[in-house]
Amino acid sequence: MDFDEVADELYGGDPAEFVSVRNQRAKEAKAAGDPALAERIRALRKPTLAASILNRRADSPELAELAGLGDDLRKAHSALAGAELRKLARRRQELVNRILRDEPSMSEPVAREVEATLEAVVADPEVAALALAGRLSSGADSTGDQWLTSGFVPQPKRKPAPDREKPATVSHLDDRRKAKQKAAEKAEEERIAKSREEAEREQKRVAEFNRLRREAAELAKACKQAEIDVSRAERRAEKATEKANELRRRLADAELEEETANSETTAAQTVLDDLRAEAERIDEALNEF
Repeated sequence: MDFDEVADELYGGDPAEFVSVRNQRAKEAKAAGDPALAERIRALRKPTLAASILNRRADSPELAELAGLGDDLRKAHSALAGAELRKLARRRQELVNRILRDEPSMSEPVAREVEATLEAVVADPEVAALALAGRLSSGADSTGDQWLTSGFVPQPKRKPAPDREKPATVSHLDDRRKAKQKAAEKAEEERIAKSREEAEREQKRVAEFNRLRREAAELAKACKQAEIDVSRAERRAEKATEKANELRRRLADAELEEETANSETTAAQTVLDDLRAEAERIDEALNEF
């Protein structure tokens, strides 16, 4: 008994018979002396209706082309080829629509899960490999590569089902999802740490701002006092200037009085000298008699 043969039988068969056939094959493997194979078979998960629909189309050319479009889209995205991206996105939507039209009996929830899984086939090489091998066990979404599905437009007449849970991921992607969750948690921790650092820096900036504001207030107060002191000094200087000018006027008056007195003294001395000379002349005249 071969594991791949059993997996092909189970995932390519009727979902309603999956559990019974799986358990039977596990018993047969164990009875054949291969307990490890029995455990691997027993671990296979029953596919959802959406997964079963796509497993039956594993050999379809549309599914193969969708898987190939993923690589082309990633290359066009890396090369920033906008025109090529738009062309490939339109082709991807055409293929998705064609597959959906081929399954007209699907209910709304199943149709949405099939649609999401087809988008994941384009976005994720692992999902594409599972789909091409016909080994999908559940629906898958394409949230891992948002740029691949940014142009996705829901089919007309389809409305979101109320209170619908997000489709389950493929079992093979569990580790990858956990890694992404850990990366998201790490990113959140880094964001919180960065926010704390920014908050601390903001507190320091606020403290520095308040310090500078206090210094500015003190300087403004000192400037006001200095202005008052300057005003007082200017008033004192004006009074001193007025007093000096008064003293200069008084000195000028005194100098003028001194000059007048000196002139009068000189005139009086001249008269006195003349009188003395006249008195000597008279004395001399008297002595001759």
